[in-house]
Amino acid sequence: MNTAWSAAAGLLVCVVFLSAGARAEETTVCRRLPVQEFRDKMKAGWIGQMAGVSWGAPTEFRYRDEIMPESAVPQWRPGMINDAFGQDDLYVEMTFLRTMEQHGLDCSIRQAGIDFANSGYPLWCANDAGRRNLRDGVAPPDSSHPRFNRCPNDIDYQIEADFSGLIAPGMPNVTIALGERFGRLMNYGDGLYAGQFVGAMYGAAFFETDIVKVIEAGLEAIPAESQYAGMVRDMLEWSKGVPSWEECWQLCQEKYRKDPEYQRASNGGIDCKINGAYVLLGLLYGKGDLDQTILISCRAGQDSDCNPSSSAGVLFTTLGFSRLPERFTRELDEEVVFSQTAYNLPDLIAVCEKLARQALVAEGGRIEKDASGEEVFVIPVKPAQPSRLELSWAPGPIAESRFSEAEMAQIAVAGPSESLRQAVERVAPGWTISRCGADMDPGFRAEERGRRNVLVTHPLDRDTPCVLRRNVEVPAGKSTTLRLIVGHHPEGDWDLIVRTDTRELLRKTIGTATATNGWLEVTVDLSDFAGRGVVLELLNQPTGWMCEAGYWAKIAVETAPPSE
Repeated sequence: MNTAWSAAAGLLVCVVFLSAGARAEETTVCRRLPVQEFRDKMKAGWIGQMAGVSWGAPTEFRYRDEIMPESAVPQWRPGMINDAFGQDDLYVEMTFLRTMEQHGLDCSIRQAGIDFANSGYPLWCANDAGRRNLRDGVAPPDSSHPRFNRCPNDIDYQIEADFSGLIAPGMPNVTIALGERFGRLMNYGDGLYAGQFVGAMYGAAFFETDIVKVIEAGLEAIPAESQYAGMVRDMLEWSKGVPSWEECWQLCQEKYRKDPEYQRASNGGIDCKINGAYVLLGLLYGKGDLDQTILISCRAGQDSDCNPSSSAGVLFTTLGFSRLPERFTRELDEEVVFSQTAYNLPDLIAVCEKLARQALVAEGGRIEKDASGEEVFVIPVKPAQPSRLELSWAPGPIAESRFSEAEMAQIAVAGPSESLRQAVERVAPGWTISRCGADMDPGFRAEERGRRNVLVTHPLDRDTPCVLRRNVEVPAGKSTTLRLIVGHHPEGDWDLIVRTDTRELLRKTIGTATATNGWLEVTVDLSDFAGRGVVLELLNQPTGWMCEAGYWAKIAVETAPPSE
């Protein structure tokens, strides 16, 4: 096979002759990126993340729906760069890198889920919900589905997707695919697209210094009809005519915080669209100034360390480590290991390069040597193929994806104990339990408060209910009812919540004021779901955190012919 190319504006036209005597030929536009330049820019991307998150960390969520005054922003000190080694903005995405290092670039989403479930660091929002689902046996992609995850549009994958562009320079489809594998562990719809957008910006930043073009490259990687893409287009348009970032911030506030149309499936100030807008505020109004880019994304408020981490990471990548001001590099300790990871900075750079080489080959590229013997990535230019459009407030069907027993055995912090599972099966066959705390000895009781064969549950903590869950096929043409007999400890109460993936069906306090002799019979009509399947969830919701065990003497779905 022979090849020929001509360089123009940093691009190559590679003509591949299929055989010596053949006339057919395949023409591909390619980019050339010296490996040394790749390393330099990729390292800068990590330093940008570290600088942004360290600088903004003292202000995180202290300013919500208001612009942070300049006086509230700490002064940058070169040693602050080392404060980033314990930040979740960085160590979560390194979990994903470790999975690929150990299992290959093409590792399965289920393996990614097992490794994420086994992570030991604290998590919040969509990350926490997704990991809890994984530990409970809800395998990806269902771990992020709105039926199981109440935070699908949160910022989580947006702040963790940097790796996906740093190992895929000029390869947006690799970045998109990595989002489908790792972003789907915790995010859905706009929450997923937010990370794919950020990752694609990083990939473009290896070749482009014009920030508008970098943002446009990110936009091409996500569904054009999504609300997130609409936000990006708004920011590009507003920045052309609105002179100050403060005025543009106000436009963001009016549309992406106050308009109910953009609050569907939103978790308030942690929503990816408003925080993504603040990332773009910094990039568009910072005008290439490293400090101003960070400060604007920080002063916009809300997640004011994550957002400057994203904007700085992208901007620093356009420059490269060798061109960064020494105030960001001179006190950097490259031997410190990032919290909860296997990597110090040199190890991180090495694993990213290893994966980038794999990604290049997978995309049909190659590695050549130039006249001086230095390696060069030859990267095919391919149009981005975005993920399908999904709406978190009107999600598609679940995948019915559960981990097998063998997979659950690989999760060290897995779901309920065998004795608790058996207790549930004995009292409520077909139901599963998750997030059950150990307080008050949950499990089976032969007798409790005058009732026989009782299941006892307890909330996981002050904020997290125990959940009983079952997939129910509600038949058409019949009357279907959920019938419960529930009780409480003599010295406590709890809230019973019955919900589906679409709405809450019942909320009632179970305590001395409502339960006669400690017990209450509850019925919930399921007729609205006739002819289709529905996921029912029964929550033992904590109230005042005093003896909040839930007692379940009966959990049954009953059907009967409709009454005349």
